[in-house]
Amino acid sequence: MPKFKAWLSAARLRTLPLSISGILVGTALANHNDYHNWRILVLALLTTVGFQITSNFANDYGDGVKGTDNEDRIGPQRAYQSGALSRKELKSGILISIVINLFLIAALLVVSFGQENLVYILLFSFLGLLSIWAAIRYTVGETAYGYQGLGDLFVFSFFGLLSVIGSQFLYVKLIVPNAIYPAITIGLLSTAVLNLNNLRDQENDRKAGKNTLVVQLGFKNGKRYHMLLIVVAFLSMLLFGILEFEGWKDWICMLAFLPIFIHLRRVLKVKDPAFFDPELKKIALSTFLLALLIYIVFNNFL
Repeated sequence: MPKFKAWLSAARLRTLPLSISGILVGTALANHNDYHNWRILVLALLTTVGFQITSNFANDYGDGVKGTDNEDRIGPQRAYQSGALSRKELKSGILISIVINLFLIAALLVVSFGQENLVYILLFSFLGLLSIWAAIRYTVGETAYGYQGLGDLFVFSFFGLLSVIGSQFLYVKLIVPNAIYPAITIGLLSTAVLNLNNLRDQENDRKAGKNTLVVQLGFKNGKRYHMLLIVVAFLSMLLFGILEFEGWKDWICMLAFLPIFIHLRRVLKVKDPAFFDPELKKIALSTFLLALLIYIVFNNFL
């Protein structure tokens, strides 16, 4: 495999739409309150994509080094696993992506807060560094939290709460209380993507010592947990709509739950973990669709 294609494979481009969903929703909430800044939007999107690519490089490296990515794994072959990228090359890629992330964080904070809001700059600098740490420590290191069943908590926190409420704060400089509901929705749906990935890889993860929440719950309970994530995500968004939507057009964003519930019906019927792989793209893209529709609705593009 040519090196360029190997790096694209390690970057896992299909994960990027999900990663920017929270930014779109947080921006939509800010726009709804008449706060607009295209530079914040662009830099926030680039920063989030940078975090995701760093995480993907680190996951490829961490699971590869630990032997979790092996010939028994279901799903696309990883760059390290296939030999397309060496251990040294992946480590270099992780370091370069971290440096790029640091520049993006600095640029985003300067554009958002200027140089006078030192407290906000320090707070969000810490959150940015924490995001980089979380992106790497999911699978890298002896105490990788993804191997201890904590991945769901971190995905919910970073893809949902921090992404939505944090990005909204960059514009408004305060927390809008009702923002918690779409933040919960995006966080739970993002967690559902991880859970589906863990359902697919349950048997291989168990053998490799990757003690995900699905490994702890078991296959049947893992599917029930998946249902809980999606149902609560829907109810949270429904409550937000009751509180915030002003006309029938605003409810159009709820159409994104149609493919999500079709996906859930299929997941509950699956008995062979290999059939979960096609569903990963569906739930990820449906979450992105929901975020995009919220952005469209709150910017009055309809």
